[in-house]
Amino acid sequence: MPRPSAAQVCLGSFTVVATAVALLAVSGAEGVLAVAVLVAVALALGTVVTVLSLSSASAAAGPGTAEAPRVAQADPAAPADPAAPVSPTGPERAYARQR
Repeated sequence: MPRPSAAQVCLGSFTVVATAVALLAVSGAEGVLAVAVLVAVALALGTVVTVLSLSSASAAAGPGTAEAPRVAQADPAAPADPAAPVSPTGPERAYARQR
């Protein structure tokens, strides 16, 4: 799962604070347990908002927008040398074999 951006963290934090204030104001809860439950609900809602904003941001980016690994293309004009070492990153990064 990707990490949330600063904007997504701010959105989740604002949701927690606004929901907690609204729930406490509307409910009139005075007991410690009631306040703790309302704050836990606000925290859960803020977490859901952040996760949903993460999934919507990745869906908006669309598939294939992440940088794909580059595959080295062999030069078709160059003669194939079966004795040459094959490097997965291409001919420019051929490393010596270690024994």
